[in-house]
Amino acid sequence: MSTGTDDLRAGELLAPGSIQGWEVIVGLEVHCELGTATKLFCGCRNAFGDEPNTNICPVCLGLPGSLPVLNEQAVELAMRIGLALHCSVEDSIFHRKNYFYPDMPKDYQISQYDKPINSNGWMELADGTRIGVERAHLEEDTGKSTHVGGRGRIHEADYSLVDYNRAGVPLVEIVSAPDLRSAAQARDYVFELRSILVATGASDGRMEEGSLRVDANVSVRRQGERSYGIRCEVKNLNSLRSLGRAIDYEARRQIEVLSEGGVVSQETRHWDEESACTVSMRSKEEAYDYRYFPEPDLVPLAPDEGWKSSVASSLPPMPAERRASLMGLLGESAADLGAQVATVVAQDLDGLAVGALQAGADARLVLQRVANEAATDAAAARMLDPLKLAKLVDMEHSGKLSATQAKSVLATMLATGGDPAEIAAAKGYEAMAGDALAESVQSVIEANPDGWHRYCSGEEQVAQFLVGQVMKATRGRADGKAVVAELRRRRSQ
Repeated sequence: MSTGTDDLRAGELLAPGSIQGWEVIVGLEVHCELGTATKLFCGCRNAFGDEPNTNICPVCLGLPGSLPVLNEQAVELAMRIGLALHCSVEDSIFHRKNYFYPDMPKDYQISQYDKPINSNGWMELADGTRIGVERAHLEEDTGKSTHVGGRGRIHEADYSLVDYNRAGVPLVEIVSAPDLRSAAQARDYVFELRSILVATGASDGRMEEGSLRVDANVSVRRQGERSYGIRCEVKNLNSLRSLGRAIDYEARRQIEVLSEGGVVSQETRHWDEESACTVSMRSKEEAYDYRYFPEPDLVPLAPDEGWKSSVASSLPPMPAERRASLMGLLGESAADLGAQVATVVAQDLDGLAVGALQAGADARLVLQRVANEAATDAAAARMLDPLKLAKLVDMEHSGKLSATQAKSVLATMLATGGDPAEIAAAKGYEAMAGDALAESVQSVIEANPDGWHRYCSGEEQVAQFLVGQVMKATRGRADGKAVVAELRRRRSQ
């Protein structure tokens, strides 16, 4: 059977039903570190980036005689996540999940098994698709191993280092139903889930720091079949790009195996970013492999109705509600701005956009400047005065500033603050007079006779080239819309 590594490498993400005769089934396990001050069962500091093995104690190292004490804030943050995901928040029990890992010093993990704190929820994607959430349970994180030598894999390493700072950090593991049908949809799910987690205040959602980690369960079946295929769990997915590419690759790999008469083995696989493929790690564990049993040192967790009601009432509006609110302000004429609205809300910049819109600024320009320019420095943009953004947009909309000039002014506002009119004056920006613009257009036409002839012959795409030449000649002072209008006027003569 062909290995097909080169042929199977993930490129463009597969759309649902894009492989003739096959359907891709995906369920995700998202591990979210909670933003508590201390760990789940001890008073050690919960912080990323500290010196290795400095935030440790007998409890998180699992030393004999130490006893866990549950972190109340972690429970409340877990409840916030569950309620935001429309879960039922129930009484729960902690279990010991037994296994030997070098980064878990006591050789078991305190987790929740058959009675999780959150279950039977759902989440709606930006396009309206509803994905089931089977559970969102509390557990402690493991330590972190660093394998030195080779490509960072344990079997290639010269030696390994273990940092126990992360051991005992509170996690919520969010397990989706197998409702996702493509790599692209899986990415949309994680993108939306991250936005929800950040909105609840439970996590910072930083995948690059390990605050959010994803495992994907992938299987395939022939279209029309009702039963699920054999699934493989893919680990080491620490970015949306890796998530999409790994699912895409794994689906193609399984389809090739089945198409050639083989059988997919249920196993855990590792995503190798460098070679862009999944590789086998171990046979897939089942619940009985972990020998779960109730944690004897912790009593059952039973939040009362008053606590649950208090947590529910403290939740801010979630991304879906904020998108709907922003779209409502934009009106029906801006129905095609959904992607930009999603970006604005995901970057927590809808307050800035709403303020500018309420000040009467042009809706399309507001969304463009916030989604495209302000979002590149979202932290600074959140400090921006909406009225000043509205003033900048008005200057661009009225023709006092070109689009290029408006972007430049906004970049300065994000970096140092200030009034847009004063910044524009300091930069020497002013609208080009009509005769000056006409002279620049004439000069470009004379310098590009072939392009002008093609444009006059009906090749509309050439206008972009001519506009670009005018912008270059005027150093961005010309207004693009005015240039297009002048070109059309001259062509019609």
